[in-house]
Amino acid sequence: MKSATLLSERLRSHRLTAPARTVTDAASHMLAVQSQDFTAGRWALGVRTRGASTLRQVDRAFDRGELVRAWTMRGTLHIVPARDLGWILEVTAARQRQQGASRQRDLGIDDDMIAAAVRAVVPRLRDGGLTRAELFEVFAGIGIDPTGQRGIHLLNVLTLDGLICQGPVVARDGIGREQRFVLVDGHIREHARPDDALAELFVRYIDGHGPAGVADFSWWSGLTLGQSREARDRALGRVVEVEDGVFVSASRPRRSATSAPVLALGAFDEYYISYADRTAVCAPEHLAAVGPGKNGMVRATLVEHGRVIGCWTHASATLGSAPELFDQPEYDGAVHAALARFTDFLDG
Repeated sequence: MKSATLLSERLRSHRLTAPARTVTDAASHMLAVQSQDFTAGRWALGVRTRGASTLRQVDRAFDRGELVRAWTMRGTLHIVPARDLGWILEVTAARQRQQGASRQRDLGIDDDMIAAAVRAVVPRLRDGGLTRAELFEVFAGIGIDPTGQRGIHLLNVLTLDGLICQGPVVARDGIGREQRFVLVDGHIREHARPDDALAELFVRYIDGHGPAGVADFSWWSGLTLGQSREARDRALGRVVEVEDGVFVSASRPRRSATSAPVLALGAFDEYYISYADRTAVCAPEHLAAVGPGKNGMVRATLVEHGRVIGCWTHASATLGSAPELFDQPEYDGAVHAALARFTDFLDG
């Protein structure tokens, strides 16, 4: 596929040139957006939504139980539609457990510890949920030391087991950066039940990320190449193969009549991070500058015509500081407008 066509189609499938009506529609289309940086994850939905979307709109969707955050794949936090959490974990949890088993043994997390944690936290989570710090206090109260990453790995186990997820955003002045852990059974009112969850995961990935192939899906989902090939085979007929091994959605969203020439995408944005080969959207000489770096960070990017032309930070955007540009934008003022859209999202 020609580079210009691939970039144009990816911008559309990512809802960057075909924005969704609401932030929940954007989340449903994308299925899962990487969100260990909670502000960046919420902006990933805002930038894919029509009009002047706001952080508060995204937070209200969490508070209503329409969105949740959980370790859905690769041991990484993602924002997902609440109704889709269960079946996603049916596909991805076993692989994540396998990858985390050695670290959990090192931390002494065994069946007895997990059972004790469940007995302690379930009654405490029935009335609005608890923050991470509050849950760590519960662990400490029953003799489980949450330090040294033991607490967070234990929360990961309880999430993969389908017991808990992160729901309502903790109210505070300014930008809320914390959520309450809640019981899945009490918080999520509706659960989707696809006939073939593995095939559904491949289809939904292509819907929100295509054109893409099996290697890309394998990286994004954290599944093995063998599992990913099986997912592709079971999804045939529900996606369109445009050339050998490259798939697009059978139903692509309509592009907007007008779209911004430059987009400011957040840290870890799906447009950059969710492919095995990122050189389609970023010149090889700039990959190290964007990441992942040695600390695992992936920087926020500026994208023009589908290609990364620079990096920025949330703090510098709110302060009006200049971003780091690899290439000069085609249109004067386009970068400023893109960053202003982000600050407007925060300010509401």
